[in-house]
Amino acid sequence: MQRTIVVALGGNAILRPSQRGTAQDQLANVRTTCESIACMVKEGYRVVITHGNGPQVGNILIQNLHSQDLVPAMPLDVCGAKSQGLIGYMIQQALHNELVKEGINTPVVTVLTQVVVDENDPAFKNPTKPIGPFYTEEEALRLAEERGETWKEDSGRGWRKVVPSPLPVEIFERDAIGVLIKEGTVVIAAGGGGIPVVRKGNALFGIEAVIDKDLASSKLAMDIKADTLLILTDVERVAINYRTPSETYLTEITVDEAKKYMDEGHFSAGSMGPKVQAAVNFAASGGTSIIASLNRSLDALKGKSGTRITL
Repeated sequence: MQRTIVVALGGNAILRPSQRGTAQDQLANVRTTCESIACMVKEGYRVVITHGNGPQVGNILIQNLHSQDLVPAMPLDVCGAKSQGLIGYMIQQALHNELVKEGINTPVVTVLTQVVVDENDPAFKNPTKPIGPFYTEEEALRLAEERGETWKEDSGRGWRKVVPSPLPVEIFERDAIGVLIKEGTVVIAAGGGGIPVVRKGNALFGIEAVIDKDLASSKLAMDIKADTLLILTDVERVAINYRTPSETYLTEITVDEAKKYMDEGHFSAGSMGPKVQAAVNFAASGGTSIIASLNRSLDALKGKSGTRITL
């Protein structure tokens, strides 16, 4: 029986911190990532790929800023859709080429994914997610007043616009994704956490927000009844007492143990916290969650690396 795995790619799978972000840089990183994913397909996994989009959306917003006198600037939901298309294209092409090398004739498809959120989510009253370029305090306060936006100082580096980060309620295209998986297609979906939309009656409308990509990946994994959620990042395992003399790396833990560590404040809200929460959400539904290094994804699936969370 084939097992379905959702592979949630971290930002380093697409763009490294020291790189400029050219198409060539990003495609080279994606090719390396797709070598491991092709091996998963070869070993018989049915694979769904999700990914981040922070740097790409940031660049699109900068392009908006500098070209708005020539062409209309696009809203954030449309920018998110653009990023899903460009990253999906790179993964789709690179993975196809890797599968061909392995003699595997498996189609790869990107699904532009809308994620329904609750417009009454408390996040809309407290925007926290920074997006776009840095500005001076004077510029930020002016833009906040002119546009009715929320701007905050970001770690001493300048001021940035912040938007809500609501919880994902429903992966709108989940049924279509499920059909594609059953037909043997590798699916790229929920890029950047998905395009946030709200329901009004039976209609959908885009809304300015950013959904955490790992929480969206977890929701997608539950919706399609995946067996495993593999969250790939830049560390080999999850640690408690991180960067202290009593630092301890976790190999296998239960949902209850993970919740205990979360309550004790071991995982930062800006880094590991959402990943552990996403892993716990999925594992609590009966699946297996693994948080592991991008470079050791295959070892993590075999239990030789990573942190495994189960009921």
